[in-house]
Amino acid sequence: MATNEDATSENATADDTSNENEISDREPANRKPDARADSEALVDGVDSEAGARGAVYALAARAFTEPDDELYDALADGSLDDEFAALVERTDLDVEPPDLTVADDQDTLAARYNDLFVVGYSEVIDGTDGTVDSQGPPVSLYESAYRSEVSWNDVNLDLARAYEFFGVEIDQEDRRHHDHVRLELEFTGYLCRVAAAVDDDAERARLDFHDRHLSVLLAGLHDALESEPGTSVYGRLASFLAAFASADVDDLAARLQVGAGSRHDDGENA
Repeated sequence: MATNEDATSENATADDTSNENEISDREPANRKPDARADSEALVDGVDSEAGARGAVYALAARAFTEPDDELYDALADGSLDDEFAALVERTDLDVEPPDLTVADDQDTLAARYNDLFVVGYSEVIDGTDGTVDSQGPPVSLYESAYRSEVSWNDVNLDLARAYEFFGVEIDQEDRRHHDHVRLELEFTGYLCRVAAAVDDDAERARLDFHDRHLSVLLAGLHDALESEPGTSVYGRLASFLAAFASADVDDLAARLQVGAGSRHDDGENA
């Protein structure tokens, strides 16, 4: 697996407008997907609960981006809401689909995205010696920001091993680190698609991935957005994902007859 990582975990802004799938199972992903056409294809092609759940995670990954023309149109006309509703209904999970309709115009929504997730700030705190306090954006899209008990390196190494084990790779031109929310959502969606082919090992791997990574990230992201004003569609999407992932974990744990929520907190088991 190869990545082209940025030197910082928060401000990989050059790629934040990319629409391509960033995780793929060793296949090129050079096409820019249309948000509505792709979500309709996901719904039409789903024939199992696991497949539907995978489509939800994949669609959520697409929605957690700065809105380009296609994504904005799908948000504004309600078609993205319709696709989420159709998919959630097929998951057999007791979760309400998200309300992702927007009143903002595209520029305003893009500004919200950047203010929340991309733009940090610097403040001079000592004018005598020029000491500057630099902060990242208000809300991090990276799991490691919500894992104070584990190092950044341990989190990303564990994720790199997981991606490689299942034969997936990150787009060579993508500068995000392994713990970015879009990458983790896409990988979870991939595990769902593998499970849809009746692979119990993939179901167990998905439960473990939730326990070690995705559920931690989604809970942290939800809490961080709850504390910010004016989060608009992104706050509602984070709330939905936290509830959806929790229901997915509970269902997996019950069906596999194992416990959930037993994430290790030591550095070797990030």
